[in-house]
Amino acid sequence: MKLHALTLCIVLFALATTAAAADPKPPRIFLDKSERVVMFQLNRLSNEQLVMVPRATDDPKYKPVFATILTRGGLSRQDRQQAAAGLAVLNGTSPATELLAAISGLDESDSEEKEVGRQLAAMLLAQSSEDLADQKQALIDAVASDSAMLRAVGYAGLIAGDQSDQAWELATASSDSKLDYLHSISLLPKPKLRSSQRAHVIELFEQSKEKEMRRAAIGALRSIPADQADTFSRVAKTIAEKPLVAEAVSTLLKVPADDRDPSIAQQVVAKLMQLAEATPAADRTKPAFLNAMQLVDQLIGLMPVDQARAVRKRLSEIAVRVVQIHAVEEEMRYDVPYFVVQAGSEVQVVLINEDLMPHNLVITTPGDLKEVAELGSAMDSTPGPSGKMHVPDSDKVLHSTSMVGAHQREALTFTAPEQPGEYPYVCTFPRHWMRMYGVMVVVEDLDLWLKNPVEPKDPIGNDRAFIKSWTVDDFKQDLDLALRGRSPEIGKRIFTEASCAQCHKMHGEGGAVGPDLTDVVARWKGDRLGVLQEILDPSHKIDPKYVVHVVLTLDGKAISGIVVEEDKKTISLLANPESKEPTVIDRDDIDIMNKSSQSMMPKALMDRFTQDEIYELMSYLESAEAAKP
Repeated sequence: MKLHALTLCIVLFALATTAAAADPKPPRIFLDKSERVVMFQLNRLSNEQLVMVPRATDDPKYKPVFATILTRGGLSRQDRQQAAAGLAVLNGTSPATELLAAISGLDESDSEEKEVGRQLAAMLLAQSSEDLADQKQALIDAVASDSAMLRAVGYAGLIAGDQSDQAWELATASSDSKLDYLHSISLLPKPKLRSSQRAHVIELFEQSKEKEMRRAAIGALRSIPADQADTFSRVAKTIAEKPLVAEAVSTLLKVPADDRDPSIAQQVVAKLMQLAEATPAADRTKPAFLNAMQLVDQLIGLMPVDQARAVRKRLSEIAVRVVQIHAVEEEMRYDVPYFVVQAGSEVQVVLINEDLMPHNLVITTPGDLKEVAELGSAMDSTPGPSGKMHVPDSDKVLHSTSMVGAHQREALTFTAPEQPGEYPYVCTFPRHWMRMYGVMVVVEDLDLWLKNPVEPKDPIGNDRAFIKSWTVDDFKQDLDLALRGRSPEIGKRIFTEASCAQCHKMHGEGGAVGPDLTDVVARWKGDRLGVLQEILDPSHKIDPKYVVHVVLTLDGKAISGIVVEEDKKTISLLANPESKEPTVIDRDDIDIMNKSSQSMMPKALMDRFTQDEIYELMSYLESAEAAKP
């Protein structure tokens, strides 16, 4: 009896993928079958198998492979870039055209596809202004599509492609188009581009009476760095409008302290205090309320001492003082380098993890950050006496959260020490402490201190200031010439200072979390820019061996790490790179399991180093290869 074509291909595909699972060779895919059969085969592949599928730009049969890679969740930017380029050749178009087409086919209601859309939009808007200008008509068509995501991308693409006048003309056609335009502002990759649209955003903000329009304009202003003092003044006036309060608070929190007018700040505090006192107790733990109270707490410091104390007393009767600290996505750092509390007062610290990796926050006695961090790092996956992972049993630990999973939060409420001083806080997950730390400054009189603040010392002695968020484009000109005459000794020191040696080996020395870098230049066949991009943008291309998986269990527990083994019944996840044994999870206990397109290696490692120092680091990597016996 003959098998149906689809059934036959299923059987053949099963045999091919079984072989691929046992042997890491490219899986055999039958691309000469119907579209339905081809897609069935591709959709059954893991990400690792998918990127191993042979493909070329000389035959249309490879289009489904490129298209699947372009829109599959959890793949790297480099994989997507190559897929877009391949489709452009096969279709006789451009990568920008293929990216627009891919975005239009995504389901915005699906969280994973929405995230893919965000990544594709970033890739599209990273194209040169000339390439985007060539897509003018396609971008105009995009702003009229049924997809809200695509409409916003269309406006952003026109602006980034030097077609701002065209974008504004289209935006003024209707209220809906104005909203799409406002939602596009935060997509623009360059601060200068976002600032160039400020006048239009202000016009919509001031002239519109529609709450949704004003809310969108306030959100757009949050991403515009120009004229922050004026933004503070304008947005502060909306605090009295209840439907706009949450959006206004979020934007005012982003305005730098130096751009906050004290008299206006006092008015904002008065209005928010009235709202806070009228808020039911059950709603005082919600994020919007906590944001508002954090803004009040910050603005009190701009008031005269006597008034500040009176407001703080009122505030203490409403809620515990809250300090919100975010774990910054991909950067392995807290967004708050220090905060100040009054001795003996009650305080709540909320750790909000916006990163893929799990993080905690452990407050230590002064001068003991490193000791506590190393004790916590040495612990295995078994919780300590406190019941918390990586929190050691030490009298030098004052307070701690548990390990907070990706996109989760945890509140830590305690009474501040009676003794003034600088109390470090740190993430004690293995190897995070070198970058992820801050200081809780305890003072006798908080309001008096705020009138003459003194920034605390760095608890690990790092006195480097932020230089620049470097990109590979900053190094494209004369890289070969810039590396001449460099000192490997200086580069080796920077290798250590930038914490590279904590995770990577060079000549047998260093950590084993990431790949050995001794032969990195050879592996990249002398491609210096390629090596540099791996340093500056670790998520651009991720080795399959180091792909991070995020698992959400049925009981709500989030675990992230590297899959070291899996079978039909269990997944073995290495959540701690220094653990002797992985965490074994029953497949029946898994609710959701996703692969991340983010690298374990944090970005922004070099943002406190000069361009010359980065050249020295590159020279060291090359000299290490040359020095191999």
